[in-house]
Amino acid sequence: MLIAEDETRLAALLAQAVTEAGWDPTVVADGPAALAAARRGGVDVLLLDWVLPGLDGPDVVAALRAEGHLTPVLLLTARSALHDRVQGLDAGADDYLTKPFELDELLARLRALQRRAHPPALVALRAGDLVVDPSTREVTRGGRPVALSAREFDVLVVLLERAGEHVSRFTILEEVWDGGTDLASNVIDVHVAKLRAKIDTPFGRSAIRTRRGVGYLLDPAGG
Repeated sequence: MLIAEDETRLAALLAQAVTEAGWDPTVVADGPAALAAARRGGVDVLLLDWVLPGLDGPDVVAALRAEGHLTPVLLLTARSALHDRVQGLDAGADDYLTKPFELDELLARLRALQRRAHPPALVALRAGDLVVDPSTREVTRGGRPVALSAREFDVLVVLLERAGEHVSRFTILEEVWDGGTDLASNVIDVHVAKLRAKIDTPFGRSAIRTRRGVGYLLDPAGG
């Protein structure tokens, strides 16, 4: 695990907590160091503070995603406003936790991200020319690769596993966020919108459909 936190006392607390939980953490104190360490690979989860010297957390995430790195990222932030949360998710973060937080919740979220990053070998899922390989976490549309964040990928898998059925927001929250967010939050809408922008819009398709009050449906024919 890579921890990027410039507050010395908090960094030490986080390192101790994740070590006791079974991880072997590397701690850095600024954005450029976090980016360099993540680029070197071997990081299963990145715990990233929002405000860092040299390069803020969302900028680190955006740079990693632009280069094709899919390392799950949890952002720690003192910012609780909706537009701030959306900014972090749009940058490519998979989850966020607002300070102050409980260590038990932090560890639960980190475990959930790690589980999703290393799923058991599964057969490829298909909907028309949309193909998802859960084992390699690769996505293609018409043979062209599509880069998704870890969280976007997990939402897509849930929809593909139930292609042709309406999937409720509650189901997505339970399977992708382990119930660790609020139904009133628009976090699912944000991720579904980003999925549409990546797997539908560029290909002239409309695979993901919304039924207000019911949930989302993925067309088994691919749209």
